[in-house]
Amino acid sequence: MVMNTTRRSVVGGLGAAGLLMPFSAGAQTPAAGAPIRIGEINSYSRMAAFALPYRNAIQMAQDEINAKGGAMGRPLEFVFRDDGSTPGDAVRVAEELVTRENVSFIAGTFLSNVGLAVSDFANQRKIMFMATEPLTDALTMAQGNRYTYRLRPSTFMQTKMLVDAVKARGIKRWGIVAPNYEYGQSAAANFKRLMAEATPGFEVVAEQFPALGRIDAGATVGALAQARPDGIFNVTFGADLTQFVREGNTRGLFERRTVVSLLTGEPEYLIPLGEETPEGWIITGYPWEQITDPAHVAFVSAYRAKFNDTPRLGSFLGYVFAYMCRDLIAKAGSLDTEVLLKTFDDMKFETISGPVTMRGIDKQATMGAWVGETTLKGKVGAMKNWRFVDGANYMFSEAEVRAVRKG
Repeated sequence: MVMNTTRRSVVGGLGAAGLLMPFSAGAQTPAAGAPIRIGEINSYSRMAAFALPYRNAIQMAQDEINAKGGAMGRPLEFVFRDDGSTPGDAVRVAEELVTRENVSFIAGTFLSNVGLAVSDFANQRKIMFMATEPLTDALTMAQGNRYTYRLRPSTFMQTKMLVDAVKARGIKRWGIVAPNYEYGQSAAANFKRLMAEATPGFEVVAEQFPALGRIDAGATVGALAQARPDGIFNVTFGADLTQFVREGNTRGLFERRTVVSLLTGEPEYLIPLGEETPEGWIITGYPWEQITDPAHVAFVSAYRAKFNDTPRLGSFLGYVFAYMCRDLIAKAGSLDTEVLLKTFDDMKFETISGPVTMRGIDKQATMGAWVGETTLKGKVGAMKNWRFVDGANYMFSEAEVRAVRKG
């Protein structure tokens, strides 16, 4: 299946060449001089399934970029630190990166509450922060600030993609299960809002908010089954998702019910399900092995050759992020924070998933996502009936952004 987004072939093989072709195509000699250091903060220990493939791809892209001249004739150097999956540790590490490691800007984070803490640090210290993974809407809306940008489609964007995919079924009675922290609560609120707008008579008949990483799958599945919803909106991921699916399969929770599930199609979470992968859930994910665009195929081939492993969504995201850093610095021609901010607002990039714009009004990228259904291929979970959805069509309206943002 071919993605329906228009793309430009990658110049010189692998590089996810930016729209800034003079900067990327001309310099083919290795970069020299003092490196440009970028601080990368992430949950490498607790969220290793996502974060380690993400780091691998950043390092692969860094090597490619530096072999072709780096940015401004200098090599890029990503300085990685673990955030301990807590806001306090993340802020401490961010301070260390700025004061001791002399990074030009900071990036990363995984958990939404951690991303918000680092965003506040960036605002106080007046240093740019590119949030690559946290999905909370607050990051670019109510708690947004002029120093913080986000790469991935937000919780609102991905939830809206799923609502669009399911609304024609007219299902009214829904149960919700989501981790009890900012991301899960935000996803549930978005689902309620968007489904109420799309489906007359929509109602939530059961809600379960287990603690992140500590789901009691038996109690959660039992409560949902007792409410007898016609549809289930699931936001669990990682080990919580695996336990929820196993218990739900055992008790028949998903039989004759529509299930809509954020992130479940990402290999990080789909691979562990194995033969337990349910059939026909409507999901966002990453069907890496089915994407035939030449730029993406080149990325997958290089990643598999280097790491002897299949790419995850984290791998895709890390690779795109590193090249965006390269193109941003090249266009800015400076590491001054104010120049970087001015350059980043409304800048257009070409990535291995197609064009992406960093919308200036809320500093949210228009990166899209893959929407499809779960299926079992042999003993492995996979996506079917998928399509790539342009994130530009699923963002908050500019009027809503202006109403809630303070900076």
